[in-house]
Amino acid sequence: MSAERGPRERATHCPYCALQCATVLSGAGNSVTVRPDPDFPVNQGGLCQKGWTAPAVLNTPDRLRTPLVRGADGELAPADWDTALDLVGGRLRALRARHGADSVAVFGSGGLTNEKAYTLGKFARLALGTSQIDYNGRFCMSAAAVAANAAFGLDRGLPFPVTDLAGADVVLLAGGNPAETMPPLMRHLEGADLVVVDPRRTRTAERAALHLQPAPGTDLALALGLLHLAMAEGLVDKAYVDERTAGFDAAWQQAVAWWPERVERITGVTVADQRTAVRMLGGASNAYVLTGRGAEQHSKGSDTVAAFINLALALGLPGRPGSGYGTLTGQGNGQGGREHGQKADQLPGYRMITDPEARAHVAGVWGVPAGELPGPGRGAYELLDSLGTADGPHALLVFGSNPAVSAPRAARVADRLASLDLLVVADFVPSETARLADVVLPVAQWAEEEGTMTNLEGRVLRRRQLLRPPPGVRTDLEVLHALAVRLGQPAGRFLTEPREVFGELRRASAGGRADYSGISYERLDAGQALHWPCPDDGADTHPGTPRLFLDRFAHPDGRARFTPVDHRPPAELPDDAFPLYATTGRLLAQYQSGAQTRRVAELVAAAPEPFVEMHPETALRFGLADGEFAVVRSQRGEVEARVRLSRDLRTDTVFLPFHFPGRGSANLITGDALDPRSGMPEFKVSSVSVAPRDERS
Repeated sequence: MSAERGPRERATHCPYCALQCATVLSGAGNSVTVRPDPDFPVNQGGLCQKGWTAPAVLNTPDRLRTPLVRGADGELAPADWDTALDLVGGRLRALRARHGADSVAVFGSGGLTNEKAYTLGKFARLALGTSQIDYNGRFCMSAAAVAANAAFGLDRGLPFPVTDLAGADVVLLAGGNPAETMPPLMRHLEGADLVVVDPRRTRTAERAALHLQPAPGTDLALALGLLHLAMAEGLVDKAYVDERTAGFDAAWQQAVAWWPERVERITGVTVADQRTAVRMLGGASNAYVLTGRGAEQHSKGSDTVAAFINLALALGLPGRPGSGYGTLTGQGNGQGGREHGQKADQLPGYRMITDPEARAHVAGVWGVPAGELPGPGRGAYELLDSLGTADGPHALLVFGSNPAVSAPRAARVADRLASLDLLVVADFVPSETARLADVVLPVAQWAEEEGTMTNLEGRVLRRRQLLRPPPGVRTDLEVLHALAVRLGQPAGRFLTEPREVFGELRRASAGGRADYSGISYERLDAGQALHWPCPDDGADTHPGTPRLFLDRFAHPDGRARFTPVDHRPPAELPDDAFPLYATTGRLLAQYQSGAQTRRVAELVAAAPEPFVEMHPETALRFGLADGEFAVVRSQRGEVEARVRLSRDLRTDTVFLPFHFPGRGSANLITGDALDPRSGMPEFKVSSVSVAPRDERS
């Protein structure tokens, strides 16, 4: 795909989800248009509603165009760049001198380019010297990442190209709704019989050959039961298990207790449907097991994913052409964003920060002694929850995220943000988090910058610049450079040109699990399709690795690992006071916290307000009618939302989208129970009550 398609045109990729659909941008100023690139295999000329309207965000009326500093009157007011940066640099130096390096924290994003994510991690560990850095991908991909690393020795969302799914006979999709969240993906699933696991009858479930509708928080029990049936029905691929895996017996000892009648009692999924699902998978020539946030965003999310991986391994799917296991990465750079250093426990190249060899390698690239690198810090929610406390950070720098809306227990997180001595937010719109900040720094948008992104299949892609940033707006790389210099770093240590940053990233990732050292802007601009790992072979000829594990898995012995796991209930179950399950999720016309999409008129018209979806019998039970406002309450807070009736839900469950702020923010009711292995919060299960708005107690 060429970089230029004519006058004032650039080939680039959509700024939203991890499909990273290829687009061509045209025009300038207020008249930028977008069209899909039909040659890109991932979207094949398709775009969703968000992709078609993406240029509208470039000139949103409330676009930030000058730094803002909170004055003595408590109001944010315009300031010049030097004033804003000098203030931030001075206050950071004072806090570090008074309270130590870990008194300053950084919160990043799965939407940042690889170059920005890499530089942000480097900035935190060198310029600030802090261990306190994490990112919003902890709320998205962490459970699947932990399970995949344990099973395969490597974590890549899809260890095969998206296009391979088109050859599937059967695909089991646990907790994903791509028909709404990434519609172009459905083009690759048209030929498969879908088995969809979801408490809601989503748009994806409507297209399924079989819909399994378990109670929220019981996916792990269902996965254990499916493995039990696979064994009982003679569908386990014993030759594959013997030759390519380890640990089956321990995993089977857990699954043996999950006979189908017990699973039906816990999950609500009938024995007949369980048997049908297993027979469909086991009888298919080509089959895939895919997980999404519905299976992963639980206090046992890593174990749940592990159980579905166990099922896939027992059936002999991973590492076999035409079959496999994968997870549907959510954010635009959710894959690359977790590989290059903005996670609390990782260094570039998906190296672990506790590994002495990894520390020595990265420190060598950065030109510092390995001992200067801090150790691991807190995960995202623990970090946010510790802000302003006695042993927590006193300052936070936020790049590309809106945790005031997207984090669980959102009211508490907002209180923690407000308690800080200094909150700095780099963004292009006044998000809900930016409105709480002491300093707001306006930064460039996706069409105004160069860089790379890594999509859900591990394909590294070029983001290309069509427009210059508006006057008064800087890039994130320029902001980090300016702050690093004010913190005493050499001017040449923090680069501002994305191509140069990527060159350094290549060296830092070399030899790591996510090895980008053989990838270059030149190869990408020449149209080469490069999936990591792509080591430097000295001749720029390594083809990359579109399909992982065909010969061996990434563990030293080449075998995949079964993980013994057992079901446990969610952190809270319905009771007399809170008799319903609440679960949260996404809508087609909105994205993440909505900071971008709520500023696009067409998307607002399609999804204008928060709602609570419930079965008509549930509404009748609690005195609610379609279109009325309800109050949804949990132990942590309450949400006001319009009632939307649907027979597609279980009668014990209500659903709320999480894209909206204020009194309609779904995360006002979500809890802080965390998966002990990954730090993933339990977004998908909260015990709630519902009542008409004028009858709340």
